Amino acid sequence: MRITEIRVYQHNITVAGGPYEMAISAVDTLDSTVVELMTDEGVSGFGETTPLGPTYQPQHALGARAAIAEMAPQLIGLNPLRTELVRRAMDSALTGHNYAKSAIDVACWDLLGKVRGERLCDLLGGTEHHSVASYFGVMPDTATRTAHAARTREDEGYSRLQVKVGGRPLADDIEATRAVAESISPSTKLLVDANKGWTMRDTIEFSLACRDVRLSIENPCRTYDEHRAIAGKLNHPLFLDECTTDLNTITRAITDGTAQGFGMKLSRVGGITPLRTVRDLCVAHGIPLTIDDTWGGDITAAATVHMGATIPNPFFEGTWISYPYQEQAYSCATSPIRPSNGTIPVPSGDGLGVQPKLDDWAPPVATYS
Repeated sequence: MRITEIRVYQHNITVAGGPYEMAISAVDTLDSTVVELMTDEGVSGFGETTPLGPTYQPQHALGARAAIAEMAPQLIGLNPLRTELVRRAMDSALTGHNYAKSAIDVACWDLLGKVRGERLCDLLGGTEHHSVASYFGVMPDTATRTAHAARTREDEGYSRLQVKVGGRPLADDIEATRAVAESISPSTKLLVDANKGWTMRDTIEFSLACRDVRLSIENPCRTYDEHRAIAGKLNHPLFLDECTTDLNTITRAITDGTAQGFGMKLSRVGGITPLRTVRDLCVAHGIPLTIDDTWGGDITAAATVHMGATIPNPFFEGTWISYPYQEQAYSCATSPIRPSNGTIPVPSGDGLGVQPKLDDWAPPVATYS
């Protein structure tokens, strides 16, 4: 099998019910890039990348499509079923830009599953699960409204809640966190996520003020070195997210004892091929992790759910998908991937188990052959 053509599609994703807010930014609309790999055997595979705006990380939608344009000519003629070799070809054609490489890598795995007649999760080692646990991110608000929102999501079946903090006085974050902790069941996992919006001092002060509350803190500061400096001064486990941009940093965070967990984004590390290495590394060291991405439609959701389904229960913290926060990204002929009662069913079809309804799509914005 050989790649004969690479088609690139663009879709706008509208945030439902107002902006999606984080400490460092808020977004109303996201720009999704979908890649279709065409082959000489008439089978195609799909991948997707949707940066969370241009300021969340050094990723943006126009950059994704420019990076694909740089790499695509070097990929024509390659066997997409040799996922590691495709990955090396992308690295040889372009340094960095993992978020763009992720879309192509996922499309290769989708193809591999379709050719072999197996689900992605089975290609990755298999699963005994029919669904995976999901978690919900509660937007910043007053203490009363944040607690009410958290309680509502718990009633919907979510067993892990992430409260967004930062970008406002620290006292407001402390008050809201305490209100949430008092309103939810002790069995529900609580995590506060500052998305790089706190200083080291803020993080230490928050952990001290909430030292009696059972919770974890996710990526409060900007850099890995900042987290390493404060890791031993906190009263809570520290999860790393935005600052874990490559396998070397993830390895350091484990061996240094800085991270007690990871919020792993599919597109940040470059797709399924490198993410399975992260999965195995975390399991080997007993480190829990979530499997997510920065947004996207059913293609992205399927990839994260399949990977999450392969992680042993003691180490799997859940999968976040952006569906509850957005309007439909694009049409698919297969059943949509949606959370229900706090879980997300694992797609049953070959590969990703998602088949885009291309007749409803606008023509590709770029084609490479």
